[in-house]
This record gives sequence, structure tokens and C-alpha cells, in this order.
Amino acid sequence: MSVTIAEEILLLAFGEDDGRQLLSTIQLDPAVAGALLAELAISERITLRDKKVTVLDPAPLGDDELDAALARIAGSPKERRPAWWVQQLQSGKLRTRLLTRLAAAGVLAEERGRVFGVFRTTRWPELDGSVESRVRERVAGALGGAEPDPRTAVLIAVMHAAKLDRKAFPGADKGRVKEIAAGAWEAEAVAQTIAAINAGISIAVTTAAITATG
Repeated sequence: MSVTIAEEILLLAFGEDDGRQLLSTIQLDPAVAGALLAELAISERITLRDKKVTVLDPAPLGDDELDAALARIAGSPKERRPAWWVQQLQSGKLRTRLLTRLAAAGVLAEERGRVFGVFRTTRWPELDGSVESRVRERVAGALGGAEPDPRTAVLIAVMHAAKLDRKAFPGADKGRVKEIAAGAWEAEAVAQTIAAINAGISIAVTTAAITATG
């Protein structure tokens, strides 16, 4: 089964057995939005121009969420910085749509319940662990020294920006994670775009944390 980088983030962000969310929502939602932007970048649909996101090719990729994000960027009357788009695209609804899609594909189960008989909760334990296993194999190989392909490098970079790497791969060498996150991309434009998107994720996470504690 083919999944997007945003879906890979979600698979790594939930416990395999209990389906509990490993990251706070204020960390996870910007990561999911940033992953959409990053996939559009390595798919040569968007790039940076004067530090703002611009559309290179509006042609759909064939994925509902990626295509919706691309259409939204293409339809914007103004070019915006990556951090602005991370803020605009992130939402609990986006997260739920992607999780529901994984459940519909038989990768996850959707288990609804209540805490203390009052507060509604939803867990997303795995049904088919093979999808996440393949993701983990790619990431583990890269963290172990193998040269990562662009998708794996983006996944690691986004995880690092949201601090998911500490939860999903607690034993990973921090220096290697930072090395991959910094990126030795084939195209300088892609490198700049990914770096700006990850900075946008970090800004969104920090802003949300300050707002929540203010």
C-alpha cells in the first residue's frame, strides 16, 4: 500500500498496540501539515521564491489531501511563507481524515470510547503492521548510515522538527538525525524549501505551546 509522508508521520505518532497518540496535538498537527507541503516540494509542485511558497506545477498528484493543499496554494491571491501555510493547513480535521483513510484501508482500527464515562476518545491501534514496518525499516537504515532517498529524508526532517524522532526512535543518534534533517539535497531550491517548511513547523509548535500555557 502506498501512503503519503503525512500518513507515515501519523503511523509513527501512534502506539502500535494501544493506538494512543505519542505527541501532543500542538506538535502533531503542524507536522502533518508540514509533511503535505514537503511532499509537494519533492514532487516538484511547489518551491520557494523570495522566501515564499510558489507553485511550479498545479497538476494534481492523484491524492485528495495533497491535491487539495496544492489547489489551495495555487488559488491564493498572495504568495505566503511556509510558516503561514503550515498554520493554515494544520487542523484536527486533516489529522482525522488521514487516520480515517488509513482505517478504511485496513492499516489502522478506529476504537471509540469514553474516559471516566464522560470524555470521548478515539484510539488508532494497528491492524496491518506491515506498512509501518516498511517505514521503520527505511528510517532505521538511514539512521544507521545508509543514504536516504528524498522521501525518507523528508520524513526524518519533519519528525525532527516536531520532536517525533525522540518518541518514535528514542535510541537514534541525534547527530545523524540532525545531519539528515539538514539535508544534502540534489537541488538547492528543494533544500531551501524543506528547511523553510521545517522552520514553519517549529514556529507553529512553539507558538501553540506558548498560547496553551499563556
